[in-house]
Amino acid sequence: MEDLYAKVLERKRESKNLDFKEQFDLGSQRDWCEVVKDVIAISNTGGGAIVFGLRNNGAPAGTDISAILNLDPADLTNKIFKYTNQQFSDFEIREETKDGQHVAILRVGPSPVPIVFEKPGTYPVAGSKQGRAFSQGSVYFRHGAKSEPGTTADLRAAIERRLKAIRKDWLTGIRKVVTAPGKSEVTSSPQEVVQTGDPSATPIRLSDDPDAPVYRMVGIDETYPFRQKEVMSEFRRRNPEVAINQFDILAVRRVYGIDDDDRYSHLGKFATRQYSAIFVDWLEDSVGRNSGFFEEAKQNFKAQTTGSR
Repeated sequence: MEDLYAKVLERKRESKNLDFKEQFDLGSQRDWCEVVKDVIAISNTGGGAIVFGLRNNGAPAGTDISAILNLDPADLTNKIFKYTNQQFSDFEIREETKDGQHVAILRVGPSPVPIVFEKPGTYPVAGSKQGRAFSQGSVYFRHGAKSEPGTTADLRAAIERRLKAIRKDWLTGIRKVVTAPGKSEVTSSPQEVVQTGDPSATPIRLSDDPDAPVYRMVGIDETYPFRQKEVMSEFRRRNPEVAINQFDILAVRRVYGIDDDDRYSHLGKFATRQYSAIFVDWLEDSVGRNSGFFEEAKQNFKAQTTGSR
């Protein structure tokens, strides 16, 4: 990333991935339309940058860029959404220095799919006339130093960039499989792994590898949010037609060994036993399959209690 900014500052002319602007009046609708047009065109062309405070030859213009540096990124995202109906936010505004003068660099990331303007970029000009930066339904790309409506060649290039990125991802995955040690097991996981009591969850192993998926601990109160009386209340809320009491829950706990199952129950060192939402789900499923579930549990519990005396 640092190399990108250094290269941008070294350039003396605009290109398909680089645009210079002497200034940007945030109160001008015309300036906003032109900036949005250039951002989308650069993104559609594979990404690049816009540098504010430079003349067309790359020399510092000496203009005040403080307003641009203080621009809330959400304002630019909202402007882009207004004309494209897309929440594009892959950009970054950064202050740099060239020849002793401050400039603002707007880095623009590539769009996986070309972004289309769904509303025209019009702005008032002298009298009652209107200027137009772009038309509804148009797709802009960079042609040299200009942002212009796309051609068949532009669309073909965008598709090829997307296919190249997909192939790269595939090859990276294939390479990991091919180079994996013998008897390795290939699995997939999300970028963030969260603790859960779900028996269908994929098991993981802790690692100090910084490139491994992130494991986030979840508090006990979030994983096991219910005490016994709250299990009963939650079940009643979901199934108001089923009459149960705390003895019903106790009977189920004893007969089915709920307190010994980490999926359903947890006993803290200095706290009362708590139960998971998965336990309530299991109760609900059990009653759905057998309407006499609680009655049978109570009978079995009484039999166990009587037999143990």
